[in-house]
Amino acid sequence: MSLKARVLYDFHSENPGEISISENELVTLFSEEELEGWLEGENSKGEAGLFPASYVEIIRNHITSNNNNGISTPKLVVNPSHMSYTSPDSRGVVAVGSVGSAGGSFHTSQGSDDDWDDEWDENSPATDAPQGYGSTPPLYSATTSLPGRRGVAQQQHQAKSSATVGRNLNRFSTFVKSGGEAFLLGEASAFVKDGDRICVVMGKHGPEWQEDPYPFSCTIDDPTKQTKFKGMKSYMSYGLTPTHTNVQVNRRYKHFDWLYARLVERFPVISVPHLPEKQATGRFEEDFITKRRKGLIWWMNHMTSHPVLARCDVFQHFLTCGADEKAWKQGKRKAERDELVGANFFLTISTPAVPLDLQEVESKIEGFKTFTKRMDENIVVVNTTINEFARKQITGFKKEYQKVGQSFKLLAQSFELDQQVYSTGLNKAIAYTGESYEAIGDYFAEQPRQDLDPISDLLDLYRGHLANYPDIIHVQKGALTKVKDCPQQEGDLHDRCNIISCATLAEIQHFHRTRVRDFRSQMQHHLRQQISFFQKITAKLEDALQRYDEQ
Repeated sequence: MSLKARVLYDFHSENPGEISISENELVTLFSEEELEGWLEGENSKGEAGLFPASYVEIIRNHITSNNNNGISTPKLVVNPSHMSYTSPDSRGVVAVGSVGSAGGSFHTSQGSDDDWDDEWDENSPATDAPQGYGSTPPLYSATTSLPGRRGVAQQQHQAKSSATVGRNLNRFSTFVKSGGEAFLLGEASAFVKDGDRICVVMGKHGPEWQEDPYPFSCTIDDPTKQTKFKGMKSYMSYGLTPTHTNVQVNRRYKHFDWLYARLVERFPVISVPHLPEKQATGRFEEDFITKRRKGLIWWMNHMTSHPVLARCDVFQHFLTCGADEKAWKQGKRKAERDELVGANFFLTISTPAVPLDLQEVESKIEGFKTFTKRMDENIVVVNTTINEFARKQITGFKKEYQKVGQSFKLLAQSFELDQQVYSTGLNKAIAYTGESYEAIGDYFAEQPRQDLDPISDLLDLYRGHLANYPDIIHVQKGALTKVKDCPQQEGDLHDRCNIISCATLAEIQHFHRTRVRDFRSQMQHHLRQQISFFQKITAKLEDALQRYDEQ
């Protein structure tokens, strides 16, 4: 019997090998084995390909339980006894973990610190695989980071087992893997220092992260090409200068990639912006270098403006550790051994004194889910439209203006055959008009870089954020559902669910504030560039017009 799954969220395919799926659609799975957080199957249209595993729930006929909607959903009870497993992380490194009722542990093999710099070279297979927005991932690659928030490295942290509460691993897979369930059931345990506390305060529009009292920004210089091993390997080095230290540090893309993995693991309900894509070939071409730097600048601006991400130890280590290799490795090891991940992350959150109304929280979450779905759909429309318009400007508009310009120049050449002295000024003016139209054609071809490409870059960044939120929402909805399913433990569950809800709503509030800031700024930039563009065209035409007065 074929294995079926019900779709929880809409997913629109963008790359070869992927298929689109719609909410509540039934899809057929070829296998329930996940590949870097993706499943392979067939949708209701008969299209076969990959889709995110977290976007569906597997329907099993042999072990089921009824949810509140009367829909039969899978249920899997985890044995309290210890179990072990292995799985590759995002670099293909095998991670070995164990889960037990006594507390459990998780350890990831990071490889030798002495060879970490060489192991993660940009031209090694582990980092050449595409990642993030705008990339086309190859199928069935053990090291490929496929789109979406949670890769294997982030999905390895799971709940500890319990003898009293059944585990629905398929229904709330993200909820379990993020550590949300273990925290909700009181199984999280770690020492939290004062410096690790994350405060949620009640703002005018609801819960929000406490503002960073010492805000800062960070510039990224044009990268320089570096070599090592006597020129056998090349890489690009970026100079980063944070304003709170004014000391430049040099980082490679692989360092950004390592940092991103740590942040996603550390903050299960915070949307860590996606990095610009990786590229196996053409990494030293000027266009790619320029595009990547722009993407990293957007990424850094979002990082430094986030009240939580900007202050975390691993990000500060990334920004401030200089050329001292020993200090870098110590900070790296500390980050990789951080205990405040998964379920323990929620122990760091301090909430307002008055708990939230969970029904109101549920309503807000559903509203945000609807908003993100619509925003994602319209981002696709806008991106497609402006990219098509840019293509027309670069090719079609330029060509048409040049054709008009050439026709005017031909007219001027024909007029020159009359050999009348008094027509010389007119002939030159018409020829100049032709040259002006050719120049305007070049203006059109160059303009998208100034006003349309920045919008497209911003939309790509936000598509990455929107891809994060289904999993973040799933963690919060999993907590709400568990409270409803276990009324006998309502007091403690309610308190811990309140923590997850406060953090989720604070992150949503930050998303909206940042979105308003970014889109206001970018649209203002776009319109200023458009005004400047048409002023330049007007000036060119006025200059051509004056030539007819020079007789």
